[in-house]
Order: sequence, then C-alpha cells, then structure tokens
Amino acid sequence: MSSTNTLPPIRQTLTLNAPIRKVWEAVATSEGIAAWFMPNNFKAEEGYEFHLEAGPFGKSPCKVTELDPPNRLSFSWGKDWTLTFELKEAGDATEFTLTHSGWNAEGVTEFGQSHREVRETMAQGWAGLVKKLSAYVEA
Repeated sequence: MSSTNTLPPIRQTLTLNAPIRKVWEAVATSEGIAAWFMPNNFKAEEGYEFHLEAGPFGKSPCKVTELDPPNRLSFSWGKDWTLTFELKEAGDATEFTLTHSGWNAEGVTEFGQSHREVRETMAQGWAGLVKKLSAYVEA
C-alpha cells in the first residue's frame, strides 16, 4: 500500500476539566468506554482481544496494542483502524487527544463502505463523542 493512498488520521484534542486519573478511568475501563462511546468487553491488558458493540454493524473485533497508564492507550479496531487515546496532565485538567488512524483512499470497511465516505462520517461522529466524554468526566 503506497503512502499516496493514505488519508490523514482523524484527530481531536480537547482540554477536559477533570484530573488525569478520572479521564483515564473513562477511556481505559469497560464501564468508562461504554458511558461515552460503545458497549464493550474491554480489559486494560496489552494483547487483550475484545469487541465494541457497534449497533447495526454488530460486534467489532479489537485488540489492545499499547497500554501506558494513565497517558496512552491504543487498540486496533476492525481490520484497518487504530484508535489511540493520549492524556497529558494540565494542572487540574487533562489534555485529551484522540487519534483514529488507518485510513486508505482505496480502502473499504468490512461492510463494503469506502474509507473516504466513512472517514467524513466518523470525523463528525468523533466531534460528538468527545463532547459526550467531556460531559461524562466533568459531571
């Protein structure tokens, strides 16, 4: 796959008015992820295979690829994507960056949708999801 076909990752960065430990609990526990993202059977263990309950798309297979509490979590999602959550302490707040990578201009999802098409939808979806995360940790 040549890099000319690679689409840029979706990246969202925001400052959450919550301590880093609280944000980590929200992004690196099954209950936390379910509260703002999707139901799941996640465990914070490198190499752990789990599923995200993707509604009409069924169970999406995932695998924890990197775990560095409370600063970084990465997992593969489906056949192409990687999600990374990065947390940095910012005083009493936490800077949170979400990166959704693995987009290819020629790629299609397991459901036959083009990456180009899905990427636009996902970019808008993530904007809403990080707002949900913000509301959840700042409550």
